[in-house]
Amino acid sequence: MDKILPGLAMLAVIAVVFVLLAIGWRNRLKRQSDVEQLPPVPAAPGEPITTAEGQYVATTTGGDWLDRIAVHGLGIRTNATLSVYPHGVLFDRSGAPALYIPAAALGGARQDSGMAGKFVEKDGLLVLTWLHGSHELDTGFRTRRAADKDTLYAALQELISSAPAAGANSGK
Repeated sequence: MDKILPGLAMLAVIAVVFVLLAIGWRNRLKRQSDVEQLPPVPAAPGEPITTAEGQYVATTTGGDWLDRIAVHGLGIRTNATLSVYPHGVLFDRSGAPALYIPAAALGGARQDSGMAGKFVEKDGLLVLTWLHGSHELDTGFRTRRAADKDTLYAALQELISSAPAAGANSGK
């Protein structure tokens, strides 16, 4: 009996914590209900300029690396393949819906050290800034191989500079 009561108390505390986490996530979903449906993934995207395997970190509100976007599965960290096409960028995520960002929506690409609970070495993450409706969003990706990051970054910079609407949309 001396060990059962503290064990039950600990289980109750753990259950309360999980309930509070679920309530917080549900409230985040309600706050972000104005985020529109994601752009459709092209049925036949064609041949990518470059592709790399890695980890989709998360999508956050632009400029606020802690405000994870929960709707449409954008807040789920998962393994992914990032492909850069002449018309946009495709995150093929395992266990979550694919995320396609048209080139005209891209506002910038940068290298950063962290976002939404994922921190790595200096410039270890690729972060894409893009517009989705009235929302500016940041999406993070960590390549599996360090050499792939530079190739992706160069391809993204080229894609963004060749899409004149992207600079006009980003407000930067």
